[in-house]
Amino acid sequence: MEMKDVFFYLIAAYILGTGFMAVNTRKIFRAAIWLLFSLIGIAALYFWLNQEFLAAVQISVYVGGIVVLIIFSVFLTQKAGNKIPKTSIQKTLFSALATLFGFALTTYILWHHTFGSNQIQVLDASIEQIGTQLLNPGKDGFLLPFEAVSMLLLAALVGCIVIAMKVKKEETA
Repeated sequence: MEMKDVFFYLIAAYILGTGFMAVNTRKIFRAAIWLLFSLIGIAALYFWLNQEFLAAVQISVYVGGIVVLIIFSVFLTQKAGNKIPKTSIQKTLFSALATLFGFALTTYILWHHTFGSNQIQVLDASIEQIGTQLLNPGKDGFLLPFEAVSMLLLAALVGCIVIAMKVKKEETA
């Protein structure tokens, strides 16, 4: 086994471990912090793949934006110290079945589209190509999802402000 394989497995184990902790912790704030560590691990995976631009975007958008927004939301709703209630056995069973289905689907896709063919496609992920694909308004572009995500983040930010203002009004009354 080569050293690059060892690094890949270490990064993958780190991502899976922190993702598992994010899902299984009972404290809301700790779940957000474990999510932060998991997203940093994904950025490390991008660095390992020599995709520095995607790693920088991962850190700036997800680690720097989304997780900070989640943490501010938790603090603004005054629920940072609360424990998440235990889930029922039905929800646990359903989530286990959904996980198994996702694993089976991923295995099927990888087996038939990656291992079944002998042709390896090289990804052209230059910054120019990413920008062209991201902002192309045509059928191959991602302009609409890009704008939809920005509107969703704006709505979440406005919602946080409204929740914070309601708490302050209730405290002064």
